[in-house]
Amino acid sequence: MKQRTALRFGLSLVAGIFLISCGSPANPPPPKWSGENPSASTGDGAKSAASKPAPKSDTGSSLDALRKGESATSGPLKDVSFNFDSAALSEPARTTLRANADWLKTNPSSRVQIEGHCDERGAADYNMALGAKRAQTAMDYLATLGIAANRMSTISYGEEIPVCKESTEACWAQNRRARFVVAEGKPTS
Repeated sequence: MKQRTALRFGLSLVAGIFLISCGSPANPPPPKWSGENPSASTGDGAKSAASKPAPKSDTGSSLDALRKGESATSGPLKDVSFNFDSAALSEPARTTLRANADWLKTNPSSRVQIEGHCDERGAADYNMALGAKRAQTAMDYLATLGIAANRMSTISYGEEIPVCKESTEACWAQNRRARFVVAEGKPTS
């Protein structure tokens, strides 16, 4: 009986300490630039969206194209393909990313948003996470090639914006990609 009481007291004490140590949650990081929110705060003060000119976009995001009922147009940067259920870069993907990095180096005022996409197989939340990993992998590789992190952002669309809607392997392969949306403008801090 005394052991149970001592155990309950100990667990209550540990839970209380845990809750107290958590305190209030840390402030979330400032939002990153995205095609959907080109004037997002960069944490350098509260400037109104009206005081910042919207960046000129060479290509629209996949979501913008979907909203207009169009297919997304490609810009100067080429898409990167991924194998099924993978965020690993193949050698052809690395070659494409090196060419994309070369273009970004010769266009230093350009920013890029990397969209992660998946095929329709798998749960929606799993595909959203996989799309995020694919976009992050592409961004990380571009960073190793000398592209500044403040010129890049990522977003995942999971399986939600396919370029091909047939249920075939050839079609699914087209949907497993990282897409690059370029915008002109000053990199964020």
